[in-house]
Amino acid sequence: MLFPFLRTLRMGLKSLMLHFLRSSLATLGILIGVMAVIWLVAWGEGVSYQIQQQINELGARNIIIKSVKPADVGRAGSFIFEYGLKRDDYARIVTTIPTVERAVPMREISREVRFRDRKTQVQLIGCTPEYFEINNLNVDRGRLMTDRDLSERDNAVIIGVETAQFLFPFEAPIGRKIMTEIDHEFYTVIGVTQERDPSAAIGSSFAGRDYNMDIYMPLTTFRSRIGDEVIIIGSGSREGELVELNQITVTVENINQVEETAEIIETLLEKFHKERDYSITIPKELLKQAEVLRTMFNVLLVLIAGISLLVGGVGIMNIMLATVTERTREIGIRRAMGAKQRDIVAQFLAETIVLTSVGGVLGVIGGFACGLFTEGVQWFFKSFLTDMWEALPATVQDMTPIIAPWSVVAAFSISVAVGVIFGIYPAMRASKMDPIEALRHE
Repeated sequence: MLFPFLRTLRMGLKSLMLHFLRSSLATLGILIGVMAVIWLVAWGEGVSYQIQQQINELGARNIIIKSVKPADVGRAGSFIFEYGLKRDDYARIVTTIPTVERAVPMREISREVRFRDRKTQVQLIGCTPEYFEINNLNVDRGRLMTDRDLSERDNAVIIGVETAQFLFPFEAPIGRKIMTEIDHEFYTVIGVTQERDPSAAIGSSFAGRDYNMDIYMPLTTFRSRIGDEVIIIGSGSREGELVELNQITVTVENINQVEETAEIIETLLEKFHKERDYSITIPKELLKQAEVLRTMFNVLLVLIAGISLLVGGVGIMNIMLATVTERTREIGIRRAMGAKQRDIVAQFLAETIVLTSVGGVLGVIGGFACGLFTEGVQWFFKSFLTDMWEALPATVQDMTPIIAPWSVVAAFSISVAVGVIFGIYPAMRASKMDPIEALRHE
């Protein structure tokens, strides 16, 4: 049984080689389709991996509570609008919820900082020493914040590495004093953080953050030197916002307690807040959502790439129909010599399968070049289209394609299936020819 099948394949391959250019063009559609499936899935997996890494960095045992500006803040006039998380909220969470292992408060504000004639816009972060641990921030020079800095409200700051490079291109930053605009306060640099990859925005839950540009100071210093109010001066108006804390990161003792603790926090905040001026996000839930989105994204990409395979299949069917017409006399001779209909079907199906299999194999080989192609495109954008490159999200800039084994198997299997499906009609048409009419064909 095996030998007749191999003989049929050999005959099909020999027939296709007689029309090499036409066969190559027919194979090209399958090749592109298979490559498209592998490349698109690899890019999708790469982006998904970056997003999952960002979520994992937030911590599976963490609950993120953030202040949210209510929608009705945009009223004109001169007033102080108070919203968001309070220090009392932080105290209640720590003292009344037994499953909480620790809670890390944070306050931030945008400010321009200056050293001599150099100035830049940064985010000033008021925090506690634990903030550096939960955000994987390490010191490159100097030291990190201590509980003593917090208790004594020292005018000490740790600056991000990129801010340090900008403000101190020729000087050692440790021990230097920087000044904040508006407040005109001076702060002594006690440390410089190591370079850390920026975090990308995750939907509407988290904005992206460039840790290398931030400046960190004790939360107590932030409160005493800068305060809770932010004054916004507009055209004909003077508005103020009073926010005590921008974020509280809660860590629970056990990962199974995350949802339960989040519900308790929700109930607690609802009791003391007149309106919902906060959001509660569970990274663990974000991770589940990311998995669902990744699956949906991959299915969509495969369907899009499958259109290429479909078009390639139509092209192969057209080629095979033309081949059947050209070889009508050959079909008549074979039938006259005793070939059965199934022999004719097998011959033309074999030719179609050979075409799609060759295209599939070449497509798989081309699929493994996805990484090199992506690196080349990233290098081109980084070197010649700098503005466009910098506008891209960090997840795209840092993305490395991940070739999923299932996509290779699926792409090749689909290409062979396309050959069978689109080869049936030409093969059946060839087998149903009348031998006498076929012999008369010129």
